[in-house]
Amino acid sequence: MKKQTIKTIVTALTAAAMVCSLTGCAGNSSGATETLNAEKSSAAENTEAAAGVEQDNEKDSVIVVMGPSSEPEAGFDPAYGWGAGEHVHELLIQSTLTVTKADMTIGYDLATDMNVSDDGMTWTVTIRDDVKFTDGEPLTAEDVAFTYNTLRDTSSVNDFTMLEEAKALDNTTVEFDMTRPYSIWPYTMAITGIVPEHAYGPDYGSNPIGSGRYIMKQWDKGQQVILTANPDYYGDEPKMKTVTVLFMDEDAAYAAALSGQVDLAYTSAAYSDQTVDGFSLLACKTVDNRGFNLPAIPAGETDENGVPLGNDFTSDINVRRAINLAIDRDEMIEHVLNGYGTAAYSVCDQMPWYNAAAEVEYDPDMAAAILKEAGWSAGSDGILEKDGVRAEFTMLYPTGDSVRQALAEDTANQLKEIGIKVTTEGVGWDTAYDRAQSTPLMWGWGAHTPMELYNIYHTAPGKEYAEYSPYANEKVNGYMDEALAESDLEKSYELWKNAQWDGTSGITQDGDLPWIWLVNIDHLYWVKDGLQVAEQKLHPHGHGWSIVNNVDQWTWK
Repeated sequence: MKKQTIKTIVTALTAAAMVCSLTGCAGNSSGATETLNAEKSSAAENTEAAAGVEQDNEKDSVIVVMGPSSEPEAGFDPAYGWGAGEHVHELLIQSTLTVTKADMTIGYDLATDMNVSDDGMTWTVTIRDDVKFTDGEPLTAEDVAFTYNTLRDTSSVNDFTMLEEAKALDNTTVEFDMTRPYSIWPYTMAITGIVPEHAYGPDYGSNPIGSGRYIMKQWDKGQQVILTANPDYYGDEPKMKTVTVLFMDEDAAYAAALSGQVDLAYTSAAYSDQTVDGFSLLACKTVDNRGFNLPAIPAGETDENGVPLGNDFTSDINVRRAINLAIDRDEMIEHVLNGYGTAAYSVCDQMPWYNAAAEVEYDPDMAAAILKEAGWSAGSDGILEKDGVRAEFTMLYPTGDSVRQALAEDTANQLKEIGIKVTTEGVGWDTAYDRAQSTPLMWGWGAHTPMELYNIYHTAPGKEYAEYSPYANEKVNGYMDEALAESDLEKSYELWKNAQWDGTSGITQDGDLPWIWLVNIDHLYWVKDGLQVAEQKLHPHGHGWSIVNNVDQWTWK
């Protein structure tokens, strides 16, 4: 291991003491140093101490470290973001009607069958009749209807404007009446946890009752959550009986792994060249991408709030196409991500609705030729100019995000080679959204639903342009509208592909190209030797709960 700084060592000692405090380690303050060198008790025993449960088998518990932002501020209530938002994941505590499979197609959880009317306005779902909530009450279609109607009226995260009303037709049949056709409704059902109508109230998020694989045993806010296996779960019995999740920042998570008192801890590429005795590095592939918008209209307009729109340089389609060709994504993966990532060409790489026409080869010579043919020529300082417009722009990145900052700076260095000057600037999210209407911003996206395409590229309701960066194409809009109206989910995938590129129009290199995608970031974890983490499906944006989507299948050897 590389020589550690005093700060890192102190952090390690602090984290070791913190882990012991949370998980019930014996010893006094002087024992924190020893914790770095030897485990005094197994992780399973520590977890039992925290949860206050008795277990004879030390091989059925696991301690996982996630970042502080993974702790749901409003608790474990689907109406307030649990399972949704940027950090989409399986809810563990609650059941869902559907699930996403490894290939991102749809499978069943509570549902046993579903049908949609030819006009796409009515979905009928049949559910299992053998499911109980953890308080012993049966889960029925009434609970499903109550959940969806409640989320329609209260959810601050998910969009339920497409739902008119959910109705229980009998104990095992629920009908969803829609306000508009919505072919990808099964993807919404996959992240909507079912809550009990009889036990739902203002404090539900702190004391959730569900029917999923796990029961929330204990929540120490700001510190940890302890989940225990649901003995009445209707599916396969969870192999991992107790799951303790600790919330720590990145330095403390690394130190916790060094201490040996946790079993799996999130980390980043910045730590990937380190080694931790007794641990290996797990890299999970993702659709957690990074890229930047290029405002596709000239400057001069403002929106209804007076926010400036457009950019005279990036509004040139030849500029956008040249930039896309001039980016060496492999170099970024190697030097910014230490090799832990994949090239990104769209917001939906590897998904069933991904169009491979988005892919391009790194070709700076072609990029330079495109700019030259378009009339851009070098000025006295080497920066390209055309009709009084200089080939330059500011690249914004979120303050405090070192990876996005490094990607912004790498982008600047690469584009300098073809005569484009980029100045990087950190910005807070309080102003980033508005500034991105005229200035490129380094974003992070990626979800298990085609709506990610829609939200980024489709003209916003009641607006002239898309929401996050000024761009509009009626043909692209039309394909996505048609995809949502399609009653056959599988057929809709082809329409989403057409929205990206249909041979003559779209959002890829030969089309409008209003966004440039760079890399998909691997989600990295330190994993204790002997812990068998089940095979992971592609993680979405957000380095958090996705890792434990299938924790019930994890084992120790």
